Amino acid sequence: MVDLPKVKVGVALDREIQGKIDAIVKSSEYLGVSRSEVVEAILAAFFKSPLNHTEKARGLVIRRRRGLLQP
Repeated sequence: MVDLPKVKVGVALDREIQGKIDAIVKSSEYLGVSRSEVVEAILAAFFKSPLNHTEKARGLVIRRRRGLLQP
């Protein structure tokens, strides 16, 4: 695996999502994983999946705004 340069971005999360990420971090203490690494892994998996990422992201945003996608 090649370590690419990192870029910091500010992201606001729902507290429930933060809690779920924190639970993953806590249950993965043996890995020494951080919140950032968990979020990056989730995003990497999303972008490696064989789908139209733009359309999927738009659909998720619309569902979230309508209250159809809960954390």
